[in-house]
Amino acid sequence: MKSNLKKTILGIDPGTNLLGYGVISVDSQGPHFVDMGVFDLRKIKDPYEKLANINAGIEELIATYQPDEVAIESPFYGKNAQVILKLGRAQGAAIIAAVRQGIPVTEYAPRKAKIAICGNGSASKEQVSTMIQKSLGVVLSPKHLDATDALAIALCHHYQHISPMAQLSGHSSWEKFIKENPDRVRKN
Repeated sequence: MKSNLKKTILGIDPGTNLLGYGVISVDSQGPHFVDMGVFDLRKIKDPYEKLANINAGIEELIATYQPDEVAIESPFYGKNAQVILKLGRAQGAAIIAAVRQGIPVTEYAPRKAKIAICGNGSASKEQVSTMIQKSLGVVLSPKHLDATDALAIALCHHYQHISPMAQLSGHSSWEKFIKENPDRVRKN
């Protein structure tokens, strides 16, 4: 593993039609944009072939960028249970690629990433993209919103490590933090 002063995080927004990925490096100056993109799987009809392609694609990204950590968006429940099942399979195919390489994986709900990036769990993909561009100092194309979501997941993961309060959910409080982390509180 690389030094704590420099690490690489691979963020993944799983999908069986479009899978977004984003790579950031983090050093003492903060996070930096490395790469982003989308696996377009829409032309592949066989659902199991899609999963194999996701796994192979993530393995290739891992070989290229050698991330220290992987952050992945967790599936969320919508109106159609089949959608969450497909997202879960895509997520699993990506996770297996990282786990086989011994890379730690952390899951984040889409809402948590939006809160970390925009301060609003209901932010639109466009708002997330705008904040990512400002945070990383890059210009991104609106056609890559799945990839900017993946960058948001990677940044959310980074923020979890630099701010103990970021680990609290929106319904938590200082009292809960103090209770759960007595060793981190100084008493005068």
